[in-house]
Amino acid sequence: NNMWLWLAFDPELLEQTWRDVKAVMATPSALDPLVKEMLYIAVSVTNGCGYCAHSHTAAAKAKGMSDAEHADLLRVISLAARTNQLATALQVPVDPAFDKTAG
Repeated sequence: NNMWLWLAFDPELLEQTWRDVKAVMATPSALDPLVKEMLYIAVSVTNGCGYCAHSHTAAAKAKGMSDAEHADLLRVISLAARTNQLATALQVPVDPAFDKTAG
């Protein structure tokens, strides 16, 4: 796909990136492969990467993500973006119970 074609200008970067993708996305781990794809979609949307949002949505659908799950994922992404912006704008301090660096 285009991502790998564009990375091919630098064979070392291409190889390293492909190795990292396989290690995280294709190697069995505690996270289900569909969950990994859905997390990748959320981060891609948050980072504004349309290419990755599209490609990982296709991958998630290939791994069984339903339209209802996709809609629910988009609701969670939207809610998190909104509440993150509010917390940042209001400069809400972290509650001591949530702050692992406190005391």
